[in-house]
Amino acid sequence: MLKKSLQVAGVLILSLSLVVGCSSNNPNASDGKEDGGLSGTIKIDGSSTVYPVSQAVAEEFMKKNPGVNVTVSQSGTGGGFEKWAKKETDLSDASRPIKDEEKKAAEDAGLEPIELPVAYDGITVVVNKENDFVDTLTIDQLKKIWEPKSKVKTWRDVNPEWPDQPIKLYGPGTSSGTFDYFTDEIVGEEGKSRTDFTQSEDDNTLVQGVAGDKNALGYFGFAYYVENKDKLKAVKIDAGKGAVEPTNENIQSGKYAPLSRPIFVYASKQALDKDHIKQFLEFYMTEGKEFVPEVGYIKLTDDKYEENLKTIGVK
Repeated sequence: MLKKSLQVAGVLILSLSLVVGCSSNNPNASDGKEDGGLSGTIKIDGSSTVYPVSQAVAEEFMKKNPGVNVTVSQSGTGGGFEKWAKKETDLSDASRPIKDEEKKAAEDAGLEPIELPVAYDGITVVVNKENDFVDTLTIDQLKKIWEPKSKVKTWRDVNPEWPDQPIKLYGPGTSSGTFDYFTDEIVGEEGKSRTDFTQSEDDNTLVQGVAGDKNALGYFGFAYYVENKDKLKAVKIDAGKGAVEPTNENIQSGKYAPLSRPIFVYASKQALDKDHIKQFLEFYMTEGKEFVPEVGYIKLTDDKYEENLKTIGVK
């Protein structure tokens, strides 16, 4: 009886060994598949403007694919591209197109950049909810406020009819794509700005700053205004054709000029070799695009998402 039991045990051990051996030689173990489903990690960093979209898409994708872990961080567009070129991340969120030097750094690291527009944004200039005198600012007034060596210290310096109260300024940090875009369009030269303002790569910090000071003014992505309408007041922008409010319709049509813009996710051809990353991007451009309006941005037209799918080799 003992001998028979040992024989049975030996068969079981041999069977288990064969199963383990097959599992360890499974070619799917390293290509994003686990137990018939996707597995792996995806690291995303970059723009705080794009962050709400990527975070919402990532959360839903992980619900459908529990074997995949997607982390989304926000160190600014420039900071994201730096990490990407060092291969510390798989995808890079960006609120402006990649610069030549950033593209070269990625290529030097062996990456072939792929640009994927994911939504429209309108950089929103905001004041405190209690501000009852600023409804509209012209491009010239914005430039006067934000240009290097600006002499604007009070609201009266912008408009003599406004109070002689100090302006407290809040804006994105210098690694931000929003900072780059805003300075280019408003000041006239990318990266040029006065420096005596509270800056942060985290737009929620800017929201809190403006919401907490009745003399504050700041700017950031439209989604952060939409989420905090109860605390902030959006300023209409007059680019020479009358005051235009940042709304979904005005941003999508480009009427909200010059602060309407597309925002992006950057991938690489090398990343697309990993099945779980390719399927994440496919999800982003199909089911994921429905989260764009939910987090406060404006969807692209369907043909733009179709172009993205072709770009990543899905269609």
